[in-house]
Amino acid sequence: MIGMTTRTDVVPDLQRDDTGSVVFHYVDKAKIVESAIMGDVVTALCGAMFPVTRSPKPGSPVCATCQELMAMLRSFGSSD
Repeated sequence: MIGMTTRTDVVPDLQRDDTGSVVFHYVDKAKIVESAIMGDVVTALCGAMFPVTRSPKPGSPVCATCQELMAMLRSFGSSD
């Protein structure tokens, strides 16, 4: 799909990583507000599905799979 871009942002899932911390995921920015207001489920780059209930703070842990996929997308110039 040449010419398409996806804007993503980091939002939390209530899943926890190995340290017990809440893990944050990359999600389409257009869906974040709608999910926060309406309670709709969003799908992260890694495939995790959840409603947006919290926003990340600087230094919050990010899902390793989402982080890898976002780095790949950025290397191809497909995302902001």
